[in-house]
Amino acid sequence: MNNRIARQAADDRRVANLELARLRKQFGDVVAIDDVSLTVQAGEFLTLLGASGSGKSTTLMAVAGFVQPTSGQVLINGVDQTRNPPYKRDIGLVFQHYALFPHLTVEKNVAFPLEMRRVGKAETAQRVGRALDLVRLGGFGGRKPSELSGGQQQRVALARALVYEPSILLLDEPLGALDKNLREEMQYEIRRIQQSLGITTISVTHDQQEAITMSDRIAIMRGGRIEQVGTPAEIYERPATRFVAEFMGSSNFLRGRIEAGTGGGLQLRTEAGPVVGLAEGVQAAAGARADLVIRPERLACTAGAQADGHALQATATQIVYVGETWRVSLALASGEHIVASLANRGPLPFAEGERVSVELGGQAQWAVPAGA
Repeated sequence: MNNRIARQAADDRRVANLELARLRKQFGDVVAIDDVSLTVQAGEFLTLLGASGSGKSTTLMAVAGFVQPTSGQVLINGVDQTRNPPYKRDIGLVFQHYALFPHLTVEKNVAFPLEMRRVGKAETAQRVGRALDLVRLGGFGGRKPSELSGGQQQRVALARALVYEPSILLLDEPLGALDKNLREEMQYEIRRIQQSLGITTISVTHDQQEAITMSDRIAIMRGGRIEQVGTPAEIYERPATRFVAEFMGSSNFLRGRIEAGTGGGLQLRTEAGPVVGLAEGVQAAAGARADLVIRPERLACTAGAQADGHALQATATQIVYVGETWRVSLALASGEHIVASLANRGPLPFAEGERVSVELGGQAQWAVPAGA
């Protein structure tokens, strides 16, 4: 992208912060949003991540003004916008299915919000050209949406949402209609545009990888509530609950009990045998039951049983070739089952049915309250 265009767009844009204060939305007996409080800093990219029915889309529509909260507030730059209609909130919105006008050209689609605001023709042409250059569609203005690929249509929808220079951008499952390869490409493209403009952005998705790739922070939603908010690394590496750990990707859990460590920290005595040190920040008290959280890619396996008290002794019950990795299912003597994802560096040194020694890794481990 032309750096001058990016700088000009950033200079011209007002950047806002957003606050949701005890937001609640009830449809009859169904509580879709349950006492949600959240602050999105100016220029931040925050993703609302959750399964269907978690409340993420309803929360986004409440921010946009298309859903009226039962109670609570939506504040933009400290000003209460809860009762204001959408067109008074200075917000751009990109829908999952783009909502482009099929009979209008790309240029006319992008210009539509400016025409509704009675912006002059000369300024409209300038802004439309800038917006199309920003999304790398300069020269496509005369085409109809039907002449574009899915990814190009998505870029047109993004340009239309940005052309009137809103202070906040909302993305409602923006990549849900794209195939896998194009979806991955557009993750980086949207992030590039957001960073170049510095625009405050809230996205909704059920795709964990999309959230991790694009976001400064992620808010995990469940049953209308926020389960945890943090950076992608915090959410993945230090989940607050077992639900978050499972939702953010494949996880292994080993049952155990918290103990005071010899060095002053905490450790967990697993039912599978090893005693492991816990990372600083684990919220637990000595004597409490807890689940050790181990990502499959963190495990290392060697053939045969070993006397090392820090390793798990297991039997390889299934080995699946996945291309760049091997997926190895392991049965422990404790009756627990775990999965290792091993980098494909050639044939594995063990086969199904053989004994395996499993190293947890040397770093301190993470644990969550049992069953949380």
